[in-house]
Amino acid sequence: MTLTTRPPLSDSIPCCSGCSMARLCMAGERESDGMEPADALAHRVIRLRKGEPLYLLGDPVAALFAIRVGTIKTHVATEDGRTQVVGFHFPGEIVGLDSIGRRQYASYATALEDTKVCMIPMDVLRQLAASTPALAGRVFLALDGHARRTRALQTLLALMTAEERLVSFLLWISEGLSARGFSSSEFILRMSREEIGSYIGLTLETVSRQFSRLAECGLIRVKHRSVALIDKAGLRAIADRPAISPMPPDRGSERGGAQRVPARAARASAQAWVARAQPLSAALRGRQTA
Repeated sequence: MTLTTRPPLSDSIPCCSGCSMARLCMAGERESDGMEPADALAHRVIRLRKGEPLYLLGDPVAALFAIRVGTIKTHVATEDGRTQVVGFHFPGEIVGLDSIGRRQYASYATALEDTKVCMIPMDVLRQLAASTPALAGRVFLALDGHARRTRALQTLLALMTAEERLVSFLLWISEGLSARGFSSSEFILRMSREEIGSYIGLTLETVSRQFSRLAECGLIRVKHRSVALIDKAGLRAIADRPAISPMPPDRGSERGGAQRVPARAARASAQAWVARAQPLSAALRGRQTA
C-alpha cells in the first residue's frame, strides 16, 4: 500500500508542542528560533505495521515524514534483484530527504516495527520555508545532517575493517538512543543481521562472526536482537583507529577490505595507532585467556 492510497486516520492532526520528539524534529518546537511550535506543518499521522511500506521507489514526492514512534529503513533494489539498505531512521528524524529535490522518491521506505510518522506535505513546507527564514534554516540543517551521514557511511565502507564497521554501527545506534532519552548501553536492534550487513557493506556471515567475536572478547553481550555494550571504552578504541592498520587481509571486509590512506597521512598516524592498539590488544588477549 502506498502513500497515495492510504485512508485518512482518526488522529490525523498531530500536536508538535506535545510530542516527546519535538526537540529533535524539524517539524517540532522552534522557540529558540523565535518561532512558535509548528503544529500546522505536520498535517496527518500515518500508522505503519512492521514490514509495511511508507512509500515506494518511483512514487510522486508529495511529503516528507517525521518519525514519532518506531524505526524505518530506506532501501533500493540492485540490478540483480538484491536489496541494498541505504539508511535507518529513528524517532525525531525526517524520512524522504534524499528525494527532496526530485519528482519521485529515490528509494523505498519500510517500517521495521510498528511505526507512527507525521506527514509534512511538500507544498506546505515550501510555502512556510519561503516566508519563514528560521524554518528554511532548519530544512538546510536537516539536509546537511543527511549529507554528513552519507559521507560518514562512505568513509566507513572505504576505509574500515569488518570489526570497525560493526563497532561503529553499534556506537551510532547507542548515541542515537541516548539523544532520545533511551538507554545507550542496552537496546534491541530493530533490523536483522542481514540488513545491518547490507548497510555497512558486509555479508551476513561476517556480521554474525563479528558479533560473536565481540561477545567472546567481553565487549558486548548478545541475545538474539538484544545487545548490551559492556565495554564502551574498548569499543570506542576500536572505532577510533586510524584508516590504516596492520591487520591481516582476512580481517577486512569481503568486499575489498580497508584501503590505505596517502603515505604522508599514514606515516603521521602509524606511530599513534600502535601506541593505542598495543594496550587494547593486550587487554583483549587477557579477556580471551581469562
